[in-house]
Amino acid sequence: MRNPARFRTLTLLALLCFIPALMPAATQAQIAVGVAIHVGPPALPVYEQPPCPEEGYLWQPGYWAYGPVGYYWVPGVWVAPPQVGLLWTPGYWGFVGGAYAWHPGYWGPHVGFYGGINYGFGYGGVGFVGGAWRGGVFAYNTAVWHAGPGFHNVYVDRTVIHNTTVVNRYSFNGEGGVRAYPTAQERGYMNERHFAATAEQRSHEHMASQDHGNWASENHGHPVGMGVNARQVRQQDRIAQGVHSGELTPHETAHIEHQEAEIHHEVHNDRAANGGHLTPQEHHQVEHQQNHESKEIYRDKHNDRKDK
Repeated sequence: MRNPARFRTLTLLALLCFIPALMPAATQAQIAVGVAIHVGPPALPVYEQPPCPEEGYLWQPGYWAYGPVGYYWVPGVWVAPPQVGLLWTPGYWGFVGGAYAWHPGYWGPHVGFYGGINYGFGYGGVGFVGGAWRGGVFAYNTAVWHAGPGFHNVYVDRTVIHNTTVVNRYSFNGEGGVRAYPTAQERGYMNERHFAATAEQRSHEHMASQDHGNWASENHGHPVGMGVNARQVRQQDRIAQGVHSGELTPHETAHIEHQEAEIHHEVHNDRAANGGHLTPQEHHQVEHQQNHESKEIYRDKHNDRKDK
């Protein structure tokens, strides 16, 4: 006699494996059968985009990931593409056969299908309008992207902004969420060469999973800020890159590291006083300090002083 529970499990796995054969190519290439959840992700939160810290960096919008702690928010982040000319197609959750499966994002020459999810900041559900590569240099559309101070390759195209009467924060594709299918153009993009998320992006997601403030079980679907831990790691990465390239002098590096240490000490003390958490007010205070630090790193790396 067969085991009913085992039969149901095998049936679901078989369905998840069989459905891609019935789907357009754009969807097939993104299916990640290894992650199947029976509870949907929270709605996408509303948040502000910080200024881009380095020319050539592209925006990866925030998304809900899943791990041992359940769903957790991975804040949006500016990242360096693996190659000049590549664009980021965000990942998305799809509801198929009674389960939620994650379709990973990827780098490619065009932005492909990302489930019709309106991630904002140039990712309105179809295509991408945050900027474009021009002659090996990325130009930022400041109508939807927050370019950093002193950026030269910028333009404004407000025709890409559409006013709609219905604004949704759906975080998944399928019944109960966004009903969208790949366009013919998006299906064509699936034949292009793609690159997986970079080590920096994977590290950012891991750090987000360690911050209790990102856990849906604790923030109830309303994360605050960009994620303090992940932001601190990114600041350190930028400092290390500046030291390696000689853009940061020893004096500049020591000054920045001192400020970073003060912020880290403040976060540690605040969490110790609040059972491992930061209050919304403390989150905003730390974000303000980190934004100030980010601008200082940028200024120091782009002034005329160099290590010789």
